[in-house]
Amino acid sequence: MSLDPFWDWLANTDLAFAIGATWWFPLLESIHVIAIALVVGSILMVDLRLLGVAARSYAMRRISRELTPWAWAGFAVATITGAGMFMTRPAAYAANPAFQTKLVLLALAGINVAALHNLAMRDIDRWDTDAATPRTAKFAGAVSLVIWAGVILAGRWTGHLN
Repeated sequence: MSLDPFWDWLANTDLAFAIGATWWFPLLESIHVIAIALVVGSILMVDLRLLGVAARSYAMRRISRELTPWAWAGFAVATITGAGMFMTRPAAYAANPAFQTKLVLLALAGINVAALHNLAMRDIDRWDTDAATPRTAKFAGAVSLVIWAGVILAGRWTGHLN
C-alpha cells in the first residue's frame, strides 16, 4: 500500500501551505533546533552520569528525576515542530535516506532507554549513590550518546539530501 495519496493530501493542506510559503518554516526550524538542544543536553547529563564521568556525587535517581521532564518537554516540542516542517514536503522527506536514518535512530533510542530501565535501573538501589555504575548502565549511556549524535547528524543532513 502506497502512502503517496496521503502525502499528497498532507502537502496540500492549508496548514502545509501556510508553513511552507511564509516565515513559519524558519521559525519552526529554529524552535526545533532549540528543542533538540534541550533533549540532547538533558540526555547528555544523564548519560555522562551513567558513564560515571560527570555528576558522580549526585544520585542517579535525582539526576534522572530532574532532567527527564526537560528531555520529554523538548522531545514533545521537537516532535510538533518537526511534524510542521515535515508536512510541507512529506513525500520528499519520507523518501530521504537521512530522514529515514533519523527515524530509525529515534526508535533505537527508545529501545535503548527501555533496555536501560529494564536491566540496569531495576537494581538501582544497589548503585544509585555510587560514583561507579554497573556495566549495563555504562553501556546504555554510551549507546545513547552514539545514537543521539547520529540523530543530530541525520537531522542536519536531511535538508541537504534529495
